Amino acid sequence: MTMNKLFSRPLISTLAVASLALLPLAAQAEDEASQVNFVVPPWPGVTVKTEIVAQLIEELGYQANRLDLSSTVGYSTLQSGDSDVFLGGWLPAQQKIYDAAMKSDAIVDLGNNVEGARMGFAVPGYVHDAGITSAAQLNEPENRERFDGEFYSIESGSTVSESIHDAADADIYGLGDWNIRESSTAGMLAEVDAAYRDQRWIVFYGWTPHWMAPKYDMVILDDPESVYGRENGKSDIRTVVRRDFSEANPNLTKFLGQVVFSAEEQSQFIDEFSQQGKDLEDVAEQWIESHPERVQAFLDGVTTRDGEQPTIE
Repeated sequence: MTMNKLFSRPLISTLAVASLALLPLAAQAEDEASQVNFVVPPWPGVTVKTEIVAQLIEELGYQANRLDLSSTVGYSTLQSGDSDVFLGGWLPAQQKIYDAAMKSDAIVDLGNNVEGARMGFAVPGYVHDAGITSAAQLNEPENRERFDGEFYSIESGSTVSESIHDAADADIYGLGDWNIRESSTAGMLAEVDAAYRDQRWIVFYGWTPHWMAPKYDMVILDDPESVYGRENGKSDIRTVVRRDFSEANPNLTKFLGQVVFSAEEQSQFIDEFSQQGKDLEDVAEQWIESHPERVQAFLDGVTTRDGEQPTIE
């Protein structure tokens, strides 16, 4: 795509065009980088989000390079200088590795890029409609029987796996003698899918943004004992940037710090990409076309790499 093609699409309103024309001009972008190396774990939300950002910065005159790395390796590459940007710094799930990277002074946190993210004890909508609103209700005799005394979680050894095992060890919510069934994320969701089709009760580790949220009408339960973190599992998904990169590229850094999605938006494009099987580039391009006002906000005060105002025709 060319700059004019992206920024002249018919879905860009006249109002958006007029507003962008009034954006303050930067003296010069003065960015050193021509290429941006993104850490992209095999998570559909980060994959699509990175593609959206990549398409936009390519229109500004930068190249985007995607590095298929786990989050753990990604933090290491940010510190070593082998990568530049990570759009999936999920806190508190990654708190330990995030804190270690921050302590090294090698990274900069540009803020939360998803509003409304949560994680915790989750149930399908029909279970919530039946009156289950809090994890404190799980071990009530009638409820425990309907859940069959089983909680479904993801991979053993993960941070969230440690959280549920610590809760069981402390008998929080009476989970001490529950069966904690761990598997891959795909394996866990296969169990959720089977229960959902049969309208059986199931409680599992859920998070949003994710396609599970719209597909299963998922509700994350209140968590008064903060098993999955404070404020009922409220999460931040941070934009983490290599410090040297941030200092050398003020224009890109400004842009990256202004990229924010809602959990519902990200859940929707995760569903389109990973469940509906739509092409990654098409999903990202469609989001850009459908959200001109959001693109405008992302680009507020941002220039092309050579310091020009992004043009709209």
